[in-house]
Amino acid sequence: MNTAQFYPLLLQADQVTIDSRKIGKNDIFFAFSGENFNAATLAEKAIDDGALAVIVEQTAFENQDRNIFYVPSTLEFLQELAVYHRNQLRIPVIGLTGSNGKTTTKELIHAVLSEKYNVQYTIGNLNNHIGVPLTILSIKKEHEMAVIEMGANHQKEIELLCTISQPDFGYITNFGKAHLEGFGGFEGVIKGKSELYDYLKNNGQTIVVNENDPIQKEKAEGYTPIITFGSKDSDYQFVLVSEDHFVGLEYNGEKAVSKLTGEYNFTNLCAAASLGLHFGISFEKIRHAVESYTPTNMRSQVVKKDSRTLVLDTYNANPSSMTASLNNFISFEGRKTIIIGDMLELGEESIPEHRNILELAQKLGFDEVITVGKNFKAVHSSAVSFENTAELIDYLKQHQILSENILLKGSRGIALEKSIEFI
Repeated sequence: MNTAQFYPLLLQADQVTIDSRKIGKNDIFFAFSGENFNAATLAEKAIDDGALAVIVEQTAFENQDRNIFYVPSTLEFLQELAVYHRNQLRIPVIGLTGSNGKTTTKELIHAVLSEKYNVQYTIGNLNNHIGVPLTILSIKKEHEMAVIEMGANHQKEIELLCTISQPDFGYITNFGKAHLEGFGGFEGVIKGKSELYDYLKNNGQTIVVNENDPIQKEKAEGYTPIITFGSKDSDYQFVLVSEDHFVGLEYNGEKAVSKLTGEYNFTNLCAAASLGLHFGISFEKIRHAVESYTPTNMRSQVVKKDSRTLVLDTYNANPSSMTASLNNFISFEGRKTIIIGDMLELGEESIPEHRNILELAQKLGFDEVITVGKNFKAVHSSAVSFENTAELIDYLKQHQILSENILLKGSRGIALEKSIEFI
């Protein structure tokens, strides 16, 4: 079985899935196998339940009469099929990566472009070597554009994802201190994320550049085609707007204020607006998209609970995003409590970076600082320092936070959102 032979089945399918719990009628199921589970054992049942086809990587489970096909590697075939499908598409594909703000920017770009076009985009955080192919394979003939988020914690990952998604436009949100362990330090982060620039340059595609970012500006210097924002000489020029802790932007005298908090989201809004303008969308429609977008994914999300304001930013954390969140939160009026969780995957820099964040928190003068995680506990030995979220919840059951404003910020692995109902 090769991709060309299998491709007609893909065109007939409703969707491609690797999750045996989500197989629907007329779906294609890729039966991945792992150390403790072999999904190929579910191949016959999947067909019985209405699946169009199943891909397995053990010959014993193949049954071509029932559209159960063997391939040497389900992962490699998934990626090869995605590349084959991508080569048939004749629509603009926008790729983006970066240390912080990828998902929020992706959703904003999708919201803006959807004002005029039928846009497919990365759902959730399907942004890795499996998620990107699944997103590409979800693009249907009715789609007019696609927005593909690409994540990485090692070098060469973005390079691989670019060969699969083949973006026509690309944007790097920023270069921050994220996944330092895997990338081998901050310079490794720059090199790894810049693999998107390398792909675009090598293929004559368009780079979107925030000219306020010196690294982006340097990497794209002298290159065309390019779309720019961020300086007085850029293609698109925006003014920062802040209203009641919500961030927005102004373009040619017209304002659009989002439901996102934090000035660090300004560049995310600018990137989305720049692409919208580039693709012929009026700022009136861009404003509608920006003001209608409601974050629900624990990223810069403001929630009112009783008489208090909670800022939920518990999906990801690294030194760059944590610093930005604390600097933003200190501007809130009234008493302020921060609940901050460990920043993961920092390697040798972990303890120094956690110490830096704690020192910043103390310098800013929050009314209460609560930390969660072993790394923070190593530098914050106090009555409000906990090794995990379960300990935090036990504390919250006995102690009420009196502040009017509460920030929850931490890495995904700390799961600070579990504590919300006890606040």
